[in-house]
Amino acid sequence: MSSGHDRSFFLDDEAMNEELNVLRDQIDGVDQQLVALLARRLALVAEVGEVKSRHGLPIYAPDREAAMLAKRREEATASGVPADLIEDVLRRVMRESYSSENDSGFKCVNPALRSIVVIGGAGQLGRLFVHMFRLSGYRVDVLERGDWAQADEMLADAGMVVVAVPIDTTCEVIDKLAMLPADCVLVDLTSVKSQPLAHMLAVHQGPVLGLHPMFGPDVSSLAKQVVVYCSGRDEAAYQWLLDQMRIWGVRLHSVTAEEHDEAMSLIQALRHFTSFVYGVHLSEEQADLKRLLALSSPIYRLELAMVGRLFAQDPALYADIILSSPRNVQMIRRYHQRMGEAINMLEAADRDGFIQTFHRAAEFFGDYAGQFLRESKMLLAQAHDSRHHESL
Repeated sequence: MSSGHDRSFFLDDEAMNEELNVLRDQIDGVDQQLVALLARRLALVAEVGEVKSRHGLPIYAPDREAAMLAKRREEATASGVPADLIEDVLRRVMRESYSSENDSGFKCVNPALRSIVVIGGAGQLGRLFVHMFRLSGYRVDVLERGDWAQADEMLADAGMVVVAVPIDTTCEVIDKLAMLPADCVLVDLTSVKSQPLAHMLAVHQGPVLGLHPMFGPDVSSLAKQVVVYCSGRDEAAYQWLLDQMRIWGVRLHSVTAEEHDEAMSLIQALRHFTSFVYGVHLSEEQADLKRLLALSSPIYRLELAMVGRLFAQDPALYADIILSSPRNVQMIRRYHQRMGEAINMLEAADRDGFIQTFHRAAEFFGDYAGQFLRESKMLLAQAHDSRHHESL
């Protein structure tokens, strides 16, 4: 009896596998069609990039993107396909498309400009801007620490000088630039703005602009990337630069240097410091990172990734960002005080106090809380999709 039952079981298993293989072959065929369609789309994007380059159009067109996504969502819903699925797919494809458009180069907004000198152009962020300027048709020279013997010659006919050196040497380098041509645009890329801007205005009587790229040098495209700019002097003389960055796809935000530094105390200094302390705490506790990853929810995995990301980078950069202003230390000290107050609440087992404090903070966030919840759900879904499960 048992042998007949076993034989029937194996026959059923074979039939199931055969049925699955037929379906899987069909799925493979559809996937191959998707690959071919994506290749065709990227080829079309390359043609679009060439047209945009000739006519000086930004590679990122937010209105066009929003309208296209809305239309595709409608079509997906009508076809029984989840609208969020098609949007996720298209956003990933568009990110690749923006990177591909870089290969076409960009229209030069100011072809009459004399040479651009990037001080620190061999550094990571400096290299990125050297690359973008050259893609846009400008002549770019790089001035590094060992080149100062030739600095006067290199700077004598510069149409723009970009200071892209570490924070702790930025003002020192700026102070060496007193002999720039009167019409030369002087720009810095530092993540602090008040002091560098003040030094540039003091040393140079021509056009001055402070920039802070809110991204790292490893981005594949500047489309949708944020650059904060702080006006210094003679905005009309550097308007072409703002227009050039818009063509690159950059989203520009204008603030005063004081407003910038105040915001960066929260966006950068406090955030980096808390990641630093949390990472140090994990190391002192000798936490089993492999186990934490295996047991973590997507949101904790993302949080752990952001902490770990910090320790994969240059410690001097983060030390300089955090220590760049007394304002940052004061902000961190207030955070420490509130952390202590929260610990006191826990030690007192004050559940009601915790909930009341939670409600006050939730009221402060208001509608942004719901927005952040929706955005984080998409990020968590992507993190979960890319997760590789490993045994402990």
